[in-house]
Amino acid sequence: MELGKFPAALLDRMLASNRITDPRVILGPRAGEDAAALDMGDRLLVAKSDPITFATDSIGWYAVHVNANDVACTGATPMWFLATILVPEKFSEAEGVAVFNQVVEACAGLGITLVGGHSEVTYGIDRPIVMGSMLGEVDHERLVRTGGAQEGDSVVVTKGVAIEGSAVLAGERRQELFEKGVRPEIVEKASGYLDQPGISVVQDARIAIAAAEVHSLHDVTEGGLITGLREVATASGLGAAVEEDSIPVLPECREICLALGLDPLGLLGSGAMLITLPAVDVPKLLSALGTEGIDGYEIGQMIAAEEGLVMIGREGEVPLPEFPRDELARYFSQAG
Repeated sequence: MELGKFPAALLDRMLASNRITDPRVILGPRAGEDAAALDMGDRLLVAKSDPITFATDSIGWYAVHVNANDVACTGATPMWFLATILVPEKFSEAEGVAVFNQVVEACAGLGITLVGGHSEVTYGIDRPIVMGSMLGEVDHERLVRTGGAQEGDSVVVTKGVAIEGSAVLAGERRQELFEKGVRPEIVEKASGYLDQPGISVVQDARIAIAAAEVHSLHDVTEGGLITGLREVATASGLGAAVEEDSIPVLPECREICLALGLDPLGLLGSGAMLITLPAVDVPKLLSALGTEGIDGYEIGQMIAAEEGLVMIGREGEVPLPEFPRDELARYFSQAG
């Protein structure tokens, strides 16, 4: 198989064989849903698991934030984290401690408690891998599903495209970008995307839920903004119409993607969150986000399934692009 997460069709076939018999599973595995919800009586326990494999710098920090993002997108508060840290034989003790400290510091920054995990020097890998499991909790009536979008909802995205992918490329392919004519100040700014605008959407989710009647939350990860939109539409049984000129592609991202022949709309995008909500609530949402220093952009609308998935641009209405795998994975696979 190609580098990247399993193709959607393969994942669907695998999930079809999974039978859930426990009635306490309120939200189980399905396309577009990135966390599970379990009935614990007075509230729901939300659980998420995700690895970090592309990044090497700040990998422990990444692992906490990407898992916290998916829990937050259910409306839950991320609270407990377990980390499995695998490092290659070439790693020194100091390097292993540095990865662990990144996990601890990221947890502390989000008010999360590290409660367990595993650490190991592993044969056959050439870079560290961190696999995380995040647990959180939410009241029954406040659970938000990716598949909760409603026909007629406006679609809002926070911060911009594509934060995480740009930061990874700026860090991992710095010299190549210089050779292709990308100015050092562009690479430096993109490498700082982890902190500004940042890859966490925990605050974005908290603000959105408090400010508006949110129907769906979904963080933009592998496959970029377009894949995220497709996942929301598929999970909700709807179509979507997106205005191309309304999509906030960050300028450094645009320049890096142009130099490397990548499409920013299909690039790993943690830090941006998709929100669907009634159109009447959009001004309240954008105002609340802006008050906290978070940019928000209305980019489209959820439509009936039979109307399809479309992008409206300078050439009129065209089918929404499709990315079989993330542009970052495609690039690393081709570049070696």
